[in-house]
Amino acid sequence: MPGFEIIGKDEQKAINQLFEDGGILFAHGFDAMRKNFHVREFEQMANESFGCKHSLAVSSGTAAIKIALKALGIGPDDEVITQAFNFIATIEAIVDVGAKPIIANVDDSLNMDIADAESLITKNTKLLLPVHMLGVPVDMEGVLMLAEKYQLKILEDNCESIGAKYKGKYLGTIGDAGALSFDFGKIITTGEGGMVLTNRSIVDKYAREYHDHGHENNPQFARGKDTKSIYGFNYRMTEMQAVVGKVQLSKLEEILTQNKIRYKALEKNISSNINKRTIPKGSEPIYDAFIFFVEDEKIKNQIINLLNKEGFGTKNLPDAVEWHCAFYWDHILDKNQIKHTIITNELLNKAIAVPIWLRKSVDEYFSLGHQLKNIL
Repeated sequence: MPGFEIIGKDEQKAINQLFEDGGILFAHGFDAMRKNFHVREFEQMANESFGCKHSLAVSSGTAAIKIALKALGIGPDDEVITQAFNFIATIEAIVDVGAKPIIANVDDSLNMDIADAESLITKNTKLLLPVHMLGVPVDMEGVLMLAEKYQLKILEDNCESIGAKYKGKYLGTIGDAGALSFDFGKIITTGEGGMVLTNRSIVDKYAREYHDHGHENNPQFARGKDTKSIYGFNYRMTEMQAVVGKVQLSKLEEILTQNKIRYKALEKNISSNINKRTIPKGSEPIYDAFIFFVEDEKIKNQIINLLNKEGFGTKNLPDAVEWHCAFYWDHILDKNQIKHTIITNELLNKAIAVPIWLRKSVDEYFSLGHQLKNIL
């Protein structure tokens, strides 16, 4: 269930209050004209919510991935191992810092196949970039094992599983850094926006400066005289996004509760013989989508027709698979990479992702499970 479903009076009130308090939409300066620094408050709120030392609010999830890559020292000639089921932004960010994406297949969890990832490690590999897809954690124990064995850094792409945990820790806080997305289709939203999470002060320092044209925000100087030691770019979040983000983040636990209720209602009434997505041991998903595999193409089409007829639709699988599977990205990956991802493409072509919507009642999900059982 994306956050846009619950945008309403609370978010509108927060926006109105922002304008009543001076209408400052920029995260820095204008001290005499404002009452709050909402971006900084949003970051602190994220620290407390996710048990993280440092959170940096930025302009998008894609920007968060790129900033984190830069802050972790990834650049030209470095290889970054990620997975074949993700969103193309992950690959774009790797390419944009001059590094080479290396694509591992996924397993039945639809997340990184740890054994395949290990087989791709070379002397040029510098970082593992697991992507927690559609609400479910990657097997982070396996990722951590590889990182320790081969002395690699870890960046978690947690754009699609905000609020999920692995062995009691929030995703995005387990590796060296994590990236979140708050675009309009995510579990909580600021319209566009993202966040870099890290427990490493040196990573936060670089990320914070890089996202703001190199500004060190030295307290001894006015912003116009600020010191700098690196070049950067503009990936800043606005105050308007942040006030919405604070309200949405305050609703996250209730969103996750409602997701789980609907997910379980669907699961309870569906066939016990269904081939469901594997959930890694120790995971606490966000129940964003109910995913299962169907071998028979005729039955698969019947299910998709039912989902569309009843107003559920599908989520990425199969409706947007070409934007979420590396097999289709010959404009950015070489032929060998494309060939390697055939395994993932074949698996994804058997998958159906039923989105969990708040606008759909618990009873509707229970009924859907019964209808699916009749087809299966």
